[in-house]
Amino acid sequence: MVSYQDNTSRHIMIHPQAIVESTSIGKGTRIWPFAHILKGAVVGENCNICEQCFVEGGARIGNGVVLKNGVSIWDKVTLEDYVFVGPHAVFTNDPVPRAAPAWKASQGEWQETLVREHATVGANATILCGIELGAYSFVGAGAVVTRSVQAYERVLGVPARHAGWVCRCGWLLDDNPCQRCGARFAMGAAGPVFEKPC
Repeated sequence: MVSYQDNTSRHIMIHPQAIVESTSIGKGTRIWPFAHILKGAVVGENCNICEQCFVEGGARIGNGVVLKNGVSIWDKVTLEDYVFVGPHAVFTNDPVPRAAPAWKASQGEWQETLVREHATVGANATILCGIELGAYSFVGAGAVVTRSVQAYERVLGVPARHAGWVCRCGWLLDDNPCQRCGARFAMGAAGPVFEKPC
């Protein structure tokens, strides 16, 4: 295991108490104390990997992603660009976990989880494997997500259920235009359709 203070040639900030075994870290990324990134993991540019995060080999993290303290990203979990993951949120990759060798799942039995661009996963949320969180979706703090979430959909609770639609800025769309950013939209069968592209 190798720990670096920084890598100025690639403009990466790696805290001396972080362990970074991957060579696929994008420029501008900051990695804070006690984070551990395994060999084979891919982390994009301008990410913020906070204290005590763990990124397993085979995980894929896009550009501009924020992982707050205590988040683990496992093999077969992909976070697209500008995903926000709140502190101590939990991802999974094994649908039937067992420790005993007779029943322990092989890596081929693990399921992929995809988090689309600009999605938010709130603090202490749990995301079961084999699902997709749509672009700009918003998972509330403490939610347990057992099914895929649509683009711009907000889900809350245990198990997580539909609780409205959010704007690209994350604000709940209960007025038109959005009270926070002024974006105008039409509500379609699959959620909001915005007048102007991102």
